[in-house]
Amino acid sequence: MRPLDVSQGLAARQAALAILSDVLRKRRPLEAVLAHCDGLEVRDAGFARAIASQTLRHFGQLDALIRDFVPKTPQPHKAGPTLEILLMGAAELLFLDVAPHATVDAANKLAQSDVRALHFKPLINAVLRRVAREGRGIVAGQDAPRCNTPDWLWARWVAAYGEETTRAIAATHAAVPPLDIVWKTAPADALFATVQRLPQQRVENIAGFAEGAFWVQDAAATMPVHLLGDVDGRRVIDLCAAPGGKTAQLAASGAIVTAVDRDGARLTRLAENLGRLQLRAEMLEGDVRDVQLAPAPFVLLDAPCTATGTIRRHPELPWIKSASDITSVAGASAELLDSAAALTAADGLLVFSVCSLEPEEGPEQIESFLAQHPEFVRAPLNPEDVFGHAEFIDPQGDLRTLPCHLAEQGGMDGFYAARLRRRS
Repeated sequence: MRPLDVSQGLAARQAALAILSDVLRKRRPLEAVLAHCDGLEVRDAGFARAIASQTLRHFGQLDALIRDFVPKTPQPHKAGPTLEILLMGAAELLFLDVAPHATVDAANKLAQSDVRALHFKPLINAVLRRVAREGRGIVAGQDAPRCNTPDWLWARWVAAYGEETTRAIAATHAAVPPLDIVWKTAPADALFATVQRLPQQRVENIAGFAEGAFWVQDAAATMPVHLLGDVDGRRVIDLCAAPGGKTAQLAASGAIVTAVDRDGARLTRLAENLGRLQLRAEMLEGDVRDVQLAPAPFVLLDAPCTATGTIRRHPELPWIKSASDITSVAGASAELLDSAAALTAADGLLVFSVCSLEPEEGPEQIESFLAQHPEFVRAPLNPEDVFGHAEFIDPQGDLRTLPCHLAEQGGMDGFYAARLRRRS
């Protein structure tokens, strides 16, 4: 790993500390708190994001290490951001290759900026110096996949996929994923003919961005649209459409798209992105459950979910979600699926997808739906539907990608999708 420029300084670390405090204490998504980087130089903003994301990506390991060094961890109401300062300092030393003197000096300055943490400055100094001396050896001996996966998620995944696959899934979460971009005019005869994988970088700097030649979308996220088949010149209702990768796919394939989303701000950004891509779609703001549209031959519902299939891109998720979130989201998703069914024309296709690894949000949702809607039948997938990757098809004939699939090529998000046909 290339060492980071140690001249990157206090402002970046202050932003990273604010981000981590919001994520870990308020359970806010990482992307929602990146505004703490506003106003920073590009280099400093990148450093702040790197500190925050690596701390979260390796949170279980770092937390175990710090608690081993400090058996009586200071309570936040007494110590302020002391624990976050220790965690991010350890992340710098162990996973970002920052020089020890730079990390320790910056951590001391962060402690000085909070009256509660100031009292623990000697502790911070001593612990981080010990991390610099002993940390790498300890981390090398940790069971990283298990450490970095909370008990509640680990147990669920072992029950659903077995321990070997669970370990493979968790192992992929430790690596920074590639940047997947979809070329607007690429042939769709192979997964990586359409999707190009690049190292993480500023999207705006990639040649062709301003001209609308591509959009950003994980390889797995492109697959539900392919399950619809040929949509050229056909009506497609795209439900819960934002942020719009699937809308762009449909429009680029020649579909007559109606994109529905209840979040007006996200729908506006979707429209702006389609404008950059020089693609067209009708925009409709509203709750899917209240939408009044004529039934269409193709309906796509990318339902809201806990997004546990995207942890490699959103490393905070294991630490801000809980099992209760799955229950509440699954209930809302069932209502959306009922509404999507009403918008599907006779002999039409309905594709339901979620970026979750949880059975309640995917296959169990579909089994319940089919039991209550005899007018729909499953239209099982074949390898040609998934670019020849038969391993992406589950025993019921549905799509199930896992983060450990195509690991040698950088992995992919965990997606579930079912293709259903309405009887004539």
